[in-house]
Amino acid sequence: MVIIEVSLLSGFIMTSRSRMLLENRTIVKKTEVKANVLYIYLEKLNDESQTFILQLERVIQVKNLKPASIKIYDYYQPEERALAEYRAVCS
Repeated sequence: MVIIEVSLLSGFIMTSRSRMLLENRTIVKKTEVKANVLYIYLEKLNDESQTFILQLERVIQVKNLKPASIKIYDYYQPEERALAEYRAVCS
């Protein structure tokens, strides 16, 4: 099992439509949101490229918004992971 951990930007929430679109993909086993972190559980990955688009909604205006992190790792071998950052398009 593969887990994608997306820290949400400060002041943002994920839209319910975005979560529904994620969960309708055959590769996605389930999603959870806990303490401003979105967890996307995938049964497995292969060599095929995958793109995930998340729609976030700003609920609080935050000054000097910092990038948030995305982590992907194997549930059974968490030491094998990749890290990235993302920024708000509107900033």
